Amino acid sequence: MNQIITFGEVLMRISPQGNRKFVQSNAVEFYFGGTELNVGISIANFGGNVKHISCISDDFIGDTAISYLNKFDLDTSAIVRSPRPLGVYFLEVGAVMRASSISYNRSHSSFSEIKPAMVNWEKSLENGKWFHWTGITPALNKGSQETLLEGLKLARKKGMQVSADPTYRSGLWKYGENAKDVLSELVHHSTIFIGGINEINELLETNFSYSNDDFIKASKQLIEKYPSIEKVFDKIRTSINSSWHKIRARMWNGKEFKETEDLDITHIIDRIGTGDAFAAGLIHGLQKFEDFKAMQFASAACAIKHTYLGDVNYANEKDVITILNGEITGRLNR
Repeated sequence: MNQIITFGEVLMRISPQGNRKFVQSNAVEFYFGGTELNVGISIANFGGNVKHISCISDDFIGDTAISYLNKFDLDTSAIVRSPRPLGVYFLEVGAVMRASSISYNRSHSSFSEIKPAMVNWEKSLENGKWFHWTGITPALNKGSQETLLEGLKLARKKGMQVSADPTYRSGLWKYGENAKDVLSELVHHSTIFIGGINEINELLETNFSYSNDDFIKASKQLIEKYPSIEKVFDKIRTSINSSWHKIRARMWNGKEFKETEDLDITHIIDRIGTGDAFAAGLIHGLQKFEDFKAMQFASAACAIKHTYLGDVNYANEKDVITILNGEITGRLNR
């Protein structure tokens, strides 16, 4: 009973090399990722036992994706295959005052046809300790929403911890469901809330500000409406420009409010997957440390992910603890 379960789409990311636009380049590079997968791989890199559940194309691209997951020792036994292609997204990486741009091609992907009958949740969760979900998956289609809900219900029945990162992206909700209603039902089956004022306001239909006082009030109101939620964690990003950000985090654990100091990221290599790195660090940290140190670990994990190309955080636990201990000069290790 020690497995971390993640469920979501596996995507291929295609980008021009460097910080070029597609019109500038005939050479591209690709990476595999996906919000929940990024979390799972990061936790595996910290030493966790992770199973990722998905639907992947039954072709050589799907084979390559599964080989990539296996490289990190993820359990892929619950992944099902489909004749549809793997989802793809295209990324132009910005720099300084130029923002990055993303275009998705996932509407008819292999994951778009997933349905509850395709996942044996009883078997998939038999060794489960923790289930992580995000608002991306239920936004994609009715089948992924229903499959996720079925898994969450069983996870809670089995007494598993369930972390919710109910990211709301209005552009994804195109299949006729009300996002607030869907996310609200899923949050009712969750115990750890990873989200900020925007997500809370969306769920509660409130208008809290970004101040710490309002964050505390919002967290209390969230827990009152969703009594299964035990703790609320919020990652705060301050953008100086596309290449320079600051990261800190705050929490309300039902008893106390605490906030970390800013971590200054003065030269971003890759921003994609940094929120996922925070969630992974938090999930790992909450199993090893008290709440505040777990949040500090998550912030450090988020910060160091900015230094890796691709969607995935390649840092191990030692790398993150080095940042956590204040060793941020980047001196050469010999």
